[in-house]
Amino acid sequence: MKKTIIARTLLGLLSGGVLLSALPLSVAVAADPLLEANIIEAETKVIEADSADLRAKDADLASVSFGKWLPELVEQFNRLPEVQAQLVRQQQAELAIQAADRAVYNPELGLNYQNADTDSYSVGLSQTLDWGNKRGVATRRAQLEAQMLLADIGLERGQMFAERLLALAEQAQASKALTFADQQLRFTKAQLNIAEQRLAAGDLSDVELQLMQLELASNSADYALAEQAALVADGKVIELLGNDQFAFSEFIGSIEGAFTQFSKASGTEPRLPALTFAYQQVLLARANAMQVKADTAADPTISIAAEKEGTDNKLGIGVSVPLQVRNNYSELQAIAEKDTAIAEQQYLARERVLTAKRKQVEHALPRLLARYQDWRELVQISGAKAAKSLSQQWQAGDISTSDYLQSRRQLAASYLVGLNLETAIYQTWLTWMGESGQLMPFVEQIVSSPSAFKQANAAPSITPNAAAGTANE
Repeated sequence: MKKTIIARTLLGLLSGGVLLSALPLSVAVAADPLLEANIIEAETKVIEADSADLRAKDADLASVSFGKWLPELVEQFNRLPEVQAQLVRQQQAELAIQAADRAVYNPELGLNYQNADTDSYSVGLSQTLDWGNKRGVATRRAQLEAQMLLADIGLERGQMFAERLLALAEQAQASKALTFADQQLRFTKAQLNIAEQRLAAGDLSDVELQLMQLELASNSADYALAEQAALVADGKVIELLGNDQFAFSEFIGSIEGAFTQFSKASGTEPRLPALTFAYQQVLLARANAMQVKADTAADPTISIAAEKEGTDNKLGIGVSVPLQVRNNYSELQAIAEKDTAIAEQQYLARERVLTAKRKQVEHALPRLLARYQDWRELVQISGAKAAKSLSQQWQAGDISTSDYLQSRRQLAASYLVGLNLETAIYQTWLTWMGESGQLMPFVEQIVSSPSAFKQANAAPSITPNAAAGTANE
């Protein structure tokens, strides 16, 4: 009996612990070695078939590169009402430029009739001249406002897209955690069956069986929490994108190269999109100062009038100029100049904040990627070997059930730490790319030329099935 249990457990280890729930099938026929061997052979074929199917699914998921599923996401993103509203705002900015480029003053037509001993008729036409260049300043200001609006929309779109891309990444992480919790639960059920067989054979105590039962209850609670987290992640994706069915695959392998590329462009030349927006605010403040000066300028008015009084015909030409004696509007101009100084300081403050964030990301992201690489190697290689050895020792009775369960919990915790590392990498990179305004240019470049950004071949992250083969062995 003990040899049968160990042999069937080793078969489960080779399969990654996926179909260990089938173990009790051999209990009823343990007395017949030939029939038992046939059952083990049949179970081995099923296990190998299911393992091949799981590997095929993982290969299909890995083949969906960043440049293949991203265009569909961008298309779905562009159909959102929030993005459509941004397009209308762009049209408003274009109309504002056209409106500002119109003439400031329209001509005035005057008619006059006077009934007296000698009737008089007069007609006059007057036109105020744009001596202070109000039209040119207004056009320049509208152009700057349109450029600011486009820059603001670009930043806003980048942050919105980063939020949705991060939601998809978190959904993928939650799904992996749920799959892992499910495999842990099913594996513990199979181990509990083995423990019951060992108890019947006198190879395990009642206390150790109760420990396995407690472990099953703990795994059931973990599965419930993982399912709740997955539902929350699905709900967030539905809230942001309208549905939760997207062809998403991990792209951590592409983050390092993309970060290196964009970090080179994070200085003042070329200026970050976020800093471009802040600098345009400075230019707009200067244009506002020019507009105050133009609006308060004394624009002359030229008039021409024709009059008929009795038999006399008269022609008159007049010029009127406002006299800025009581108010020369110097205070308004001084206020506008102060606004320019404020905008310049705000630009410097924004530059300081973005520079600090860039340095922080450049300091944190390589470390996170390095720790992620270390974790991946340890979990996939050393962790898998340790898990198999521990499982074999427990089956043989060389270690206690409590020590075995504690080791399994440590291996499971190491996998969950890896998921947290992946999430931290996504959060760090996407938040920075969104706030700095670099995400949408990066995405547009991938969509326009996906072959330039193929998925990196360096060590893909652990899949849920590989994790099950690590922590469940």
